[in-house]
Amino acid sequence: MTTFRIDPAVAKAFPDTLIAVVTATGLRGHEPWPATATALAELERRLADGDWQPADETDPRIEAWHSAYRSFGTNPRRVRPSVDALGRRLVKKGTLPRINPAVDSYNAVSVRHGLPAGAFDLDRVTGDVETRYADGGETFTPLGEPDTTENPKPGEVVYTDTTDVLTRHWNHRDAHRTRVTVDSTRVAFVLETVQAVRDGQLLEAAAAELQELLAPHAGQTTTHYLGSGA
Repeated sequence: MTTFRIDPAVAKAFPDTLIAVVTATGLRGHEPWPATATALAELERRLADGDWQPADETDPRIEAWHSAYRSFGTNPRRVRPSVDALGRRLVKKGTLPRINPAVDSYNAVSVRHGLPAGAFDLDRVTGDVETRYADGGETFTPLGEPDTTENPKPGEVVYTDTTDVLTRHWNHRDAHRTRVTVDSTRVAFVLETVQAVRDGQLLEAAAAELQELLAPHAGQTTTHYLGSGA
């Protein structure tokens, strides 16, 4: 079983970090997911009606991630946290992307709650997963670019397994190898905050909502949390 952990150095630098790991097994990505389709359409309708806007960089939830990015040397206006980029795309296009039901589910939850989210196909993960500082010797192949190899800068926060980097800049972009597809059956979804005292209950609500979207299309779903003491 894959274990997720936060490196002590990252936990010390970001002591208010809380990560929800929602694991789903027996996923059935080829069947209709009507609740997910409804969640996406509802967000788009509310945006079009003018009664809701996704969190932007003036929102404390996004500001916290911009501060975190700057602290490890990433310019958050050039390389944006995932939820920031997703919200900006929604405002610009008026629609959210349709990738596959599992990815669409965490995108809907992420943008609705203003929290970064990602996912890893556990059948493609090697060993355990750690959130840690890069040492500069790691490799990363970006999602959608299987022939590209990048090297994260030393001090950048990354997710890694025993093979290479799974996510750069903490949550900016996922790796191609562990991408979630319609055929993925064992998936770990992550939702994150670096302001747990303020946003911990929001994170728990988001995790519960994601689990509710996944459960009708999975054999089993579980949620556990990683904090600075984990």
